[in-house]
Amino acid sequence: MKNVKFATTLIAALMLTTVVGCASTAGDKHETAGQYIDDAAVTTSVKAAIVKEPSLKVAEINVETYKGVVQLSGFVSSAENIATATTVARSVNGVKSVKNDLRLK
Repeated sequence: MKNVKFATTLIAALMLTTVVGCASTAGDKHETAGQYIDDAAVTTSVKAAIVKEPSLKVAEINVETYKGVVQLSGFVSSAENIATATTVARSVNGVKSVKNDLRLK
């Protein structure tokens, strides 16, 4: 009887820990399915805009989007390319802001 009570208490404690560990907080960085799809569309649009810009090479620039904020990273050949990539990304519909982490080669 003592082992059954101990096992039950242990299982309940593990379940409680799991539930509390998975609880959402106000500061959580989770996207809804709709936000994820919107961000994927923005990322695709930014990449397409970069492809259309002859001075930029899309293979050099990584684009990620989270809640409308676009992050550019990678290595480009000139400071002008960094500025151009930022301008191109900002011009895309749905982009709230651009975080430019591009670096010179």
